[in-house]
Amino acid sequence: MSIAPEHTTKRRPDWPVLGIAAALAVVAVVLFWDASLLNVRGFAARFGPAIFPRLIGGMLLILAVWTAIDAWRGNPPPREKDDLPPIAWIVGGLAAQMLLLTTAGFSIATGLLFAATVRGFGRGPLWKTIPIGIVFAFVVWFIFSKGLDLTLPAGPLEKLFS
Repeated sequence: MSIAPEHTTKRRPDWPVLGIAAALAVVAVVLFWDASLLNVRGFAARFGPAIFPRLIGGMLLILAVWTAIDAWRGNPPPREKDDLPPIAWIVGGLAAQMLLLTTAGFSIATGLLFAATVRGFGRGPLWKTIPIGIVFAFVVWFIFSKGLDLTLPAGPLEKLFS
């Protein structure tokens, strides 16, 4: 009885996953570069404000290598099809927030982002989620602005309480 050699098939790398690995590596390099620009001396240079960008950059670099190895093995998991309407709701909400942040203020712009994201996940009607999002965002604005004395963009709603 002869045993035939195992049939080998050449695997191809998963190019989209390699692209994700490259993007992760680029973000890691940017974080390292940005952390190197912080002009901190003495004890704070070792444990100061640059430590977290370096830690996150290191973790992203490890994740990039891990992702690249997995992509090079060419054994991708089955992918789900993209569901474009939810993606459009979430991206549209983010675009609305960025466009409205300076004019409508943090609460209204972030409330609209919240409502669009909830809609993208298929939950709740907009007439209900927009006010809920605005209230949650206003609470966040109030905590940051009044409690922590940090500045977030103020619109008409925030100016009532300033």
